[in-house]
Amino acid sequence: MRFRDRREAGRHLAEELRVRQNEGNLPDPVVLALPRGGVAVAREVAAALDAPLDVLVVRKIGAPFQEELGVGALAGDEEPLFDEETLGRLGLSKERLAPIVERERAELRRRERLYRQGRPAPGLRGRTVIVVDDGLATGSTARAALRVLRRQEPARLVLAAPVCSPEAADLLRGEADEVICLYQPAAFLAVGLWYDDFDQLTDEDVLQALRGHHRSVSQ
Repeated sequence: MRFRDRREAGRHLAEELRVRQNEGNLPDPVVLALPRGGVAVAREVAAALDAPLDVLVVRKIGAPFQEELGVGALAGDEEPLFDEETLGRLGLSKERLAPIVERERAELRRRERLYRQGRPAPGLRGRTVIVVDDGLATGSTARAALRVLRRQEPARLVLAAPVCSPEAADLLRGEADEVICLYQPAAFLAVGLWYDDFDQLTDEDVLQALRGHHRSVSQ
């Protein structure tokens, strides 16, 4: 299975979630996107479920010698969540990663201010929270997000993505009440391989998606 782009992936994911909603399994939902890529998927989901849409900014902590290699993640004001096995294998210490953590925390706060535009974060206690991303490779950023959200006492915590590695799906089932992934290819390699169009989104793309959803809800 391949997706043309994130919007198409979002529509397929929304169909699966609508089935659960019609069965009464997603009462009082709120959709939280993991930006940037997750926002285009999540907007389709939120529209289909007639649910509010917001963002939860999470930042990957990359290895000093290869930024794309995630060794941990940050969400909210929580302490970093590290992959201890990976740190050990690479001979990395948390002290050595401290400058990277501070840089990523600064970027996290910048994005939160920009994307929220003064809006307060939605209240989540007692609600069904659906966390949406465009794909899950290692699952480290999603795991950090889920742990932050769990402390806000949602009634149900669901993680949804169009495509996931089997390893990430297994890891995250211990963090969410349900993990919904449309496709789990054994030879996963990278999220972008499962999209024809996987251009990187900009801050303005995120803002436009959020504004568009908020306008459609208010009409």
